[in-house]
Amino acid sequence: MPKFQAAIFDVDGVLVDSPHEKAWRESLRELMESSWRGIRGRATWWPDAFTSHVYQQYVSGKPRMSGARAALDYFQVPDADNRVAEYAQHKQEMVVRLIQAGDFTAYPDALRFVIATRDAGMLIADASSSKNAALFLRQIRLDTFAQEHGISSPTLRPGLTLLDYFDADVSGRDFAHGKPDPEIFLTAAHELGVEPGNAIVIEDASAGVQAAKAGGMAAIGVARADDADLLAAADADLVVTTLDDVDATALCEGRLARRQALCGKTTPSRRYWAAARPGLIPCRRLR
Repeated sequence: MPKFQAAIFDVDGVLVDSPHEKAWRESLRELMESSWRGIRGRATWWPDAFTSHVYQQYVSGKPRMSGARAALDYFQVPDADNRVAEYAQHKQEMVVRLIQAGDFTAYPDALRFVIATRDAGMLIADASSSKNAALFLRQIRLDTFAQEHGISSPTLRPGLTLLDYFDADVSGRDFAHGKPDPEIFLTAAHELGVEPGNAIVIEDASAGVQAAKAGGMAAIGVARADDADLLAAADADLVVTTLDDVDATALCEGRLARRQALCGKTTPSRRYWAAARPGLIPCRRLR
């Protein structure tokens, strides 16, 4: 049974709680309440319509222009072809301001999991469509986090940022095809020197899970926005609400497994999935 040799991480929504969703929502609101006011009556948008569900299903994980177009199409904004660039630029200017103001946080469970995968001997890469990913990652001091949380690892050193910690950084590049095309993840696997079948992708968006599966990789879906059903429908091999629930030790043995006995629960807000496939084990209720 082949072991998982690499872990490939999306950034926004997996590693950091970024202001991207806020920027997409608020930048469209500003446009619709100012220079685009004249077309509001012909669109389906209203201030409360851009929900987290809409963001996760139609925008999250996509390159900037694709995300902008997806949002405009969803809200049936007229003349979208001539408006998409303005919306994308307005969003980008807003998200940069928010990032520079420190309007984001790193997910502690994700940082623990990143360190655990390195300690398990796996290679790691960040692979996000966002051109802002490096702005987040270089501001996160992994050594400080480890010290504050009592984590000891031979892979850590003073002054280490999360960006420095990755073996490969393929975020923010211009690929011919965005997610759900697997190009970004296949590139990450290639730069890490591993076969796609020996890599696992950690994603929070259905488009990202679809991209991982299209590339022949295993996928963990992180349902931080009460969207477990979307991730499961995208064929994620395991869906959790926190990466603390993933058994990092089992990854070394070529298995995807949960640390806690919660696999049998199927409530709307917490649903856990795993698929039986080579290198993976289905969820079982532990006794």
